Amino acid sequence: MAFMKALYKSGPQPGFELVERPEPQPGPADVKIRVLATGICGTDLHIQSWDPTAESMLTVPLIPGHEFYGEVVEVGEDVRDVRPGDRVSGEGHIVCGICRNCRAGRRQMCIHVQSVGVQRDGAFAEFVVVPETNAWVHHDPSITPELGAIFDPFGNATHTALSFPLVGEDVLITGAGPIGLMAISVARHAGARKIAITDVSPRRLALARQMGADLAVDVSAMTLAEAQHELGLVEGFDVGFEMSGRPSALQGMIENMNHGGRIALLGLPAQPAEIDWGKVVTHMLTLKGIYGREMFETWYAMSAMLSSDPVLRRNVAAVVTDVLPATRWEEGFAVARSGSGGKVVLDWSEI
Repeated sequence: MAFMKALYKSGPQPGFELVERPEPQPGPADVKIRVLATGICGTDLHIQSWDPTAESMLTVPLIPGHEFYGEVVEVGEDVRDVRPGDRVSGEGHIVCGICRNCRAGRRQMCIHVQSVGVQRDGAFAEFVVVPETNAWVHHDPSITPELGAIFDPFGNATHTALSFPLVGEDVLITGAGPIGLMAISVARHAGARKIAITDVSPRRLALARQMGADLAVDVSAMTLAEAQHELGLVEGFDVGFEMSGRPSALQGMIENMNHGGRIALLGLPAQPAEIDWGKVVTHMLTLKGIYGREMFETWYAMSAMLSSDPVLRRNVAAVVTDVLPATRWEEGFAVARSGSGGKVVLDWSEI
């Protein structure tokens, strides 16, 4: 039996261990991938801490990690299109294929979905196995391991930003984390007029300006009403992307939307949020929950935008602010937990 290095959660307690684990073997419809780079996600921080969020969703013991890029090294006997040597990113949601939504082509709404690195072993390891259908082959040589490793969160940004038509619309993004930052470029690509984004981190607000936001709002010093005035908006924002999961951010967004405004919600709140439902009704607002990516329309949109828009590709790549060897995973998790910068990527190529 061959063994590999992996971050491992051995039981229901905080922390990880970098240990030797058996290499996974592909089934008939699976591909085995040599992991080259992985992104650290907010979900991974919950899993490391073993907080109530992790307890409610995790199956332990397991190897976490669901944002990854690597090279296919082995395929099962029933695999038709993916080949050894292909460079791939991974769609982390593995669907049942037989529920009503799956059969209707709405796989992102599968009621029996399993998540890589949450309910089954993930990619914080030298090798990971996923179904062939979950491997997204990159044909564009400009996709670096670091960029390929963040296709999962870039997909979240793309799914959120393309939920509503944006041509000529004024957009408010709450939360300048990595996904909010990437949403700036997607919204601009899709034709948004004015884009404002909120946060309190000076570094993240500076990154937002670098990404092309018209206004990066430090909400500790400026209200959204003042931001509207500075942008010259008379009637409020047309479209909102709530990325922070903070109740106050959603409340402020609702207060500052134009009548008929549309809000896409990606951020997961840690506690219930009070909503002014009277305003939602009388202002005829639309609120839409977003989870993951549309499979696989979002992936086609991501690849098309990256190959056709060099400014967007540069900006999305710039969201990765820290790349560390996988052996320095503790440092990487500390940087990610600080919330002060962009995306943290672990390099597994020479562990």
